[in-house]
Amino acid sequence: MTPEFSRPERVDTIGEGERVVAIEARPEERAALARRFGLVAVERLEATYRVRREAAGILARGQVTASVVQACSVTDEPLTVGVDEAVDLRFVESLGDAEEVELDETALDTIPIEGGAVDLGEAAAETMALALDPFPRGPNAAAALRAAGVVSEDEVEMGPFAGLKARLEGR
Repeated sequence: MTPEFSRPERVDTIGEGERVVAIEARPEERAALARRFGLVAVERLEATYRVRREAAGILARGQVTASVVQACSVTDEPLTVGVDEAVDLRFVESLGDAEEVELDETALDTIPIEGGAVDLGEAAAETMALALDPFPRGPNAAAALRAAGVVSEDEVEMGPFAGLKARLEGR
């Protein structure tokens, strides 16, 4: 299946010299990405990569920027969120048979090369999705939680003894 935002760069066109590749999602691609990632909207998704070949594979370093609208996880109100993420990727022919790979803080994210190309669009889409807060909260979230009886993240006031703890603690 082809991803919603596919920008393949053929491996045989990438040399050892670094070149800049800039990509931008079209409106229909942004709408499809919003559906895929459960967002209200993807208003903008762009990436600029510096791409080059090295012995270990294809390196792609750069920046992914986006503007998305997420729904508040409490009130469902729309929240506009900006994404500005640095990316350091290594595309390789094979990840090998290893089930787990130990990475240190300087290791690059490693992605397999498929069909003789690296898909910079899918890499940008995944980077955007991973940068988002999975449970965003808007400015009215705290009030909505209090109105629903949530005292804190770990407590909920319910039943005939709601608020008893607060009274006993002198609040």
